[in-house]
Amino acid sequence: MHAYRTHHCAALRASNVGETVRLSGWVHRKRDHGHLLFVDLRDHFGITQIVTDTDSAAFKTLDRIRVESVVTIEGEVVARSKETVNPNLPTGEIEVRAANVTVQSAAAELPMPVFGEQEYPEEIRLKYRYLDLRREQVHANIMLRSAVIASIRRRMIEQGFTEFQTPILTASSPEGARDYLVPSRVHPGKFYALPQAPQMFKQLIMVAGFDRYFQIAPCFRDEDARADRSPGEFYQLDFEMSFVTQDDVFNAIEPVLAGVFEEFANGRTVTPPGEFVRIPYRGALLKYGSDKPDLRNPLLISDVGGHFKGSGFGLFAGLVEKGAVVRAVPAPKTAEKSRKFFDDMNEWARSEGFAGLGYATRKGGEWGGPIAKNHGEEGMNRLADEMGLGPDDGIFFAAGKEEEAAKLAGLARTRVAEQLDLIEKGSFRFCWIVDFPMFEYNEEQKKIDFSHNPFSMPQGELEALETKDPLEILAWQYDIVCNGVELSSGAIRNHRPDIMYKAFEIAGYTKDEVDTNFAGMINAFKFGAPPHGGSAPGIDRIVMLLADEPNIREVILFPMNQKAEDLMMNAPAAVMPKQLKELSIKVVADS
Repeated sequence: MHAYRTHHCAALRASNVGETVRLSGWVHRKRDHGHLLFVDLRDHFGITQIVTDTDSAAFKTLDRIRVESVVTIEGEVVARSKETVNPNLPTGEIEVRAANVTVQSAAAELPMPVFGEQEYPEEIRLKYRYLDLRREQVHANIMLRSAVIASIRRRMIEQGFTEFQTPILTASSPEGARDYLVPSRVHPGKFYALPQAPQMFKQLIMVAGFDRYFQIAPCFRDEDARADRSPGEFYQLDFEMSFVTQDDVFNAIEPVLAGVFEEFANGRTVTPPGEFVRIPYRGALLKYGSDKPDLRNPLLISDVGGHFKGSGFGLFAGLVEKGAVVRAVPAPKTAEKSRKFFDDMNEWARSEGFAGLGYATRKGGEWGGPIAKNHGEEGMNRLADEMGLGPDDGIFFAAGKEEEAAKLAGLARTRVAEQLDLIEKGSFRFCWIVDFPMFEYNEEQKKIDFSHNPFSMPQGELEALETKDPLEILAWQYDIVCNGVELSSGAIRNHRPDIMYKAFEIAGYTKDEVDTNFAGMINAFKFGAPPHGGSAPGIDRIVMLLADEPNIREVILFPMNQKAEDLMMNAPAAVMPKQLKELSIKVVADS
């Protein structure tokens, strides 16, 4: 018999009754019934009920040890009585009558419970993450993550991609976020940077003549935490392809993502490959108020500023005359809602930092509210007909500068759908956001700047850069979004030095600055680069969606807190003066 176990804790069934077995695991829970003691023994695989009575030598040992102690138990498998069968456990038809118990490791008093799924302060959970990971839901999330990565890897290889590993110690590059810097001991005063993404390396892999690359890539960015973004480090499915158009990229990755989501959907529906909706960036901001639209939400925003030109509602009329916009969000079947519903929405908008959210009510075709009263019944009917509204549908209005009005309308669209329970349940709805602007006007610096990815190929290539208004040029850039969560950004890359120099010139960079800041890539392109493109869906966000978790830390093995601190390992931490001296570094205290 094996020293620790003949079976794991989810293996025994009624067919094992009468066998002598040995199990090892953690004491999950104890229940004292007087002369009988029941113990749930847990390991990675599951739970087996152990039973012992006061006449057994095992009783005293199990009675005195704390939960979460690690024990090895030897005993006979016995059938449970019909009334005590637990249908919720795979091992629920049997129990093991303990004969011998060996304590492998006694647990001290716990700082947090493992049994049950009650909420506990994040600080405690992260400090004792190894205990937190013993809890059923968190443990299941991490196993889901492993299975998802294995599925992605298999599907990428089936699509003809080859896995490569790119460097972790590399050069700092201006990619938007702050770098994590690593001082060099052998080159005093110089630093490596941890990669924000393998962007340049994966493009150089294409220049090197490999056709399809992928990697489950670690990325490092010194940026603040959010619910869908972990501080410090994250993982992405990084991939790149040679000799491809945007359609080729979409056709390659859609089956991978749809297949993975379908595999782990657990009864939820998934947008099939080939049916991922493509939404132009400007259209997304107009209809959804966001470039990360949740397509489970059926509400669409309308631009209704034209209806208020010269109208009786002076506030909106005046704003439109000054170049502002008015966006309208439908509120279906709200005729029976009280005035408080609409007033609460207005207060919510103010709490979000906006001036307010206008509204008009409608019941049986009769309009109510100050906006409707001033705009007039005829004007309101025309507006409602254009929006396709029914006789009992109300409207919320967001007015102001285009960017601000779009943002408020987008947030209101989400909140109205949540309040009215309109968001489709049990589904994953994918879409592509396409046709991003190549450039934008930087109000602060009063100059043209890159809008998103400076290394994207402009639509129209060199001719567009030389002949069009920069603010009208679109890029071959795209995002993939699922249920309102951006999974990745990607692009068809700018692989020609002449087009790259021109694009950076428009954004105010000289040729020398491009050669200095992006030497590795621009020099490589001068020796023959294929047209190429790719993307990098976030692994953490994929698992977060599949696990139906609101916070990304629930699907990461050892996450940091929101301040980018590892409470378990006490990182970051001061280091010894000897180490700093070796690195030619002095720590300057805050003044």
